[in-house]
Amino acid sequence: MLNKEDIESIVQSGEGYNAEFKVRVPKKLKELTEEICAFANAAGGVLLLGVDDKNVIQGLTIDNDKLSSIQNSLNEINPHLPTEMYMVDVNGKDVWVIEVNSGSQKPYVLSGVIYVRQGPNTQKLTTVEQMRDFFQQSDRIYFDEAPCPDFKIKTGIDSNFFEEFRHEAGLSKTVSREQIIKNLRLISLEGSLKNGAVLFFGEHPETFIETAAIRCIAFEGTSKTQIIDDKIFGGHLLGQYKQSMQWLKNKLNIRYEITGGGARKEIWEIPETAFKEAIINALSHRDYYDKGARITIELFNERVEISNPGGLTNAITLGEFGTKSHSRNPLIFGLFVRIGMVEQVGSGIGRIIHLLKEAKLPKPIFKTEGMFTVIFKREITAQETTQETTQETSKKTSDRILEVLISQPKATRKDIAEKLGDISEDGVKYQLEKLKKEQKIKRKGSTKSGYWVIIKQKDD
Repeated sequence: MLNKEDIESIVQSGEGYNAEFKVRVPKKLKELTEEICAFANAAGGVLLLGVDDKNVIQGLTIDNDKLSSIQNSLNEINPHLPTEMYMVDVNGKDVWVIEVNSGSQKPYVLSGVIYVRQGPNTQKLTTVEQMRDFFQQSDRIYFDEAPCPDFKIKTGIDSNFFEEFRHEAGLSKTVSREQIIKNLRLISLEGSLKNGAVLFFGEHPETFIETAAIRCIAFEGTSKTQIIDDKIFGGHLLGQYKQSMQWLKNKLNIRYEITGGGARKEIWEIPETAFKEAIINALSHRDYYDKGARITIELFNERVEISNPGGLTNAITLGEFGTKSHSRNPLIFGLFVRIGMVEQVGSGIGRIIHLLKEAKLPKPIFKTEGMFTVIFKREITAQETTQETTQETSKKTSDRILEVLISQPKATRKDIAEKLGDISEDGVKYQLEKLKKEQKIKRKGSTKSGYWVIIKQKDD
């Protein structure tokens, strides 16, 4: 049972994938029962009565007749679903709690209908395709809801990012990390952190989930004949997003506009937000059960392709594509919603299309079979442009490495990669070898205890 402090913490965290607030008992009790049914078909959750949608505890009185009616309504869920309903005094105000765990006999049905949780919303499954997909997911459990028993919470979580998440989600500094993990139901019944939490908060999730990384590849020309850059970005999911966006920024053409106040505005050749939507979509909806492929961002002379394992779920028909959302990883999707990376459920594809139309660019191409791929057309035809961009980026990277070595002569490849943030250790190794051949740096001492020396150039 939740206590006063638990409820205050949940209210402060706000509504989400596993929390719903009602300021009063709705006239149609079925509305409550739908929410509970949806929680049971997902990761479980808690419904608080007496809390408004502004996260303010108002309190609520419920008499015995109303309690009996609510319980009768909950009993209509089939198969029978054990729930707890009780009252907690929070600073003199009565808050009623309906708490339910993730059901062990999915699917749970109300009046012949399956309800599921998508982000902060409850969704009604109405088509045969939606129900078939749900049954398939129920058979194997959502990947992000499954436990990761080898992950150690105390040492494996990226503490800096967790604090960033706390800030972006508007969570109080007074709420402990353990309490937030509990509120967000990130722990399985077995006591292990769930896969989705490992992916979202883990410092090195790829250690436990091998393909949990984004591979960014730049090709020369329009085919996959010659690779000119190849990076793999791991770490927590938001870090993967940021690193891949920086990689794209370094590769694409960007112009700048000066606004009235003097601030400089970046204008990407393809709208930056369109890439944001596509990458977050890939991270949220990829099939993590597919252990044979990573998310890939492929850059060609005339296009950019972003692909992730798993096509459309059966719950989304081609006719509904772009207007409805059904995530393979609802826990991850819900966490992205909390930090504002997903503005509106089901709107990402539509926003991509709108952004490209607004920028007067060609429509994006979506491939939904097997791998889900979105293709952005670039208005660049000259191969030389790509080569010049690559050379310029390479030069910038080498200069940045030199700057690191000037201030940190003993920096390792790992130190440099972490400092720059948009290059792998292999990429650093390549750049160091290149700088040595150009006689710009030399190594003194052993690999472990030595240091780098910058060679003064004749024209310096």
